[in-house]
Amino acid sequence: MAASAALACAARGERTLLLSPAADVPLEQPVTGTPEAPTAVADRLWAARTDPAGDFRAEFLDLQQRLSTGLDLLGAARLEEDELTELPGSGAFALLRSLAAASRGDWDVLVVDMPPLAEALAALALPEELRRYLRRLLPPERQAARALRPVLAQLAGVPMPAQWLYETAARWDAELAGVQALVASRGTGLALVAEPGPAAADALRTGRAGLSLFGHRLDALVANRCVPGDSPDPWLASLAAQQHKCTTEWRAVPPGGPAGAALVEVPHLGRDPRGPEDLESLGTGPLAPARDGGGPPSEDGADGARPAPWTVLDRRTEDGTLTLRLPLPGAVKEELSLVRRGDELLLTVGPFRRIVPLPSALRRCTVSGAALREGVLGVRFTPDPGLWPRTR
Repeated sequence: MAASAALACAARGERTLLLSPAADVPLEQPVTGTPEAPTAVADRLWAARTDPAGDFRAEFLDLQQRLSTGLDLLGAARLEEDELTELPGSGAFALLRSLAAASRGDWDVLVVDMPPLAEALAALALPEELRRYLRRLLPPERQAARALRPVLAQLAGVPMPAQWLYETAARWDAELAGVQALVASRGTGLALVAEPGPAAADALRTGRAGLSLFGHRLDALVANRCVPGDSPDPWLASLAAQQHKCTTEWRAVPPGGPAGAALVEVPHLGRDPRGPEDLESLGTGPLAPARDGGGPPSEDGADGARPAPWTVLDRRTEDGTLTLRLPLPGAVKEELSLVRRGDELLLTVGPFRRIVPLPSALRRCTVSGAALREGVLGVRFTPDPGLWPRTR
């Protein structure tokens, strides 16, 4: 589906890059390029692979080189490139670095072949979470004291972080900020691909809450491998009826939330797609994202970035409380957890978890209750008299 959408973008005259972990994409030639040097696979279409193994080896060897002095003092044996095997979870980091590299290219459209929904949401949430970890472990303001580091090390009796560590953290933070801004851009959308049926319906009900929790916009839902409904074969007729029932429900309750998402039905070819002609016959033109001409992405809700999903309602209600709400379509009370810790809310919805900074006004309040009604979570805050400005 990603390759078919990329072909549709290229066909309408846009320079398109397809980013995929697969080398056997059914295009005119194998995908072997990198985001920095992609493979030309069709007119106005290039493709590149994400390489978790190669990315892991490069990052590990770079870190090992930076730690060489300490490793030599410990007498540690260096690991060679050919003996390194990628660790579980390294695919998400490789995807993020590939996104960062691809976003710097001269492309009109970037189409990314993502992993399954739960893994994709976890990967897209990584930049925000990792930046939070970096700020907690290596606060930027500490760098101002680097001239005093030798003195502080003597006073404290422990070694202080080396300058290269702060420089590495700053480089990582800048790269993560770029990916985070790309994910949050108004020009970024998601298309989910699912074969209509009970299993897909259950997964999408859970996925709706995860999409809203992380503020992602769902542009399209692809009902893939739909069989014809007029077959005389009883087995095919039964499968077609099941698929029709599922797609009817998806039309009535769009997985993307109140705004909904386009439902694109893709026919079953009777076999796997074998080339560009098969990809074009799938009819995925509606998946090709329209360019909105928005400004560059930013993190503060300015032009080009989607607004934060949290909204404050009724700033001063009759009982003096403030209400913070978040649409969570598909969430159920039994799978919802909400904890306040300092100036943050720790919110868990099924398998998804997000730490949300509170607006400045609500940091001076205490949580007085929460309720989930009709797919919307409302959290009530009561102003703390000791911190809230007094009125006469």
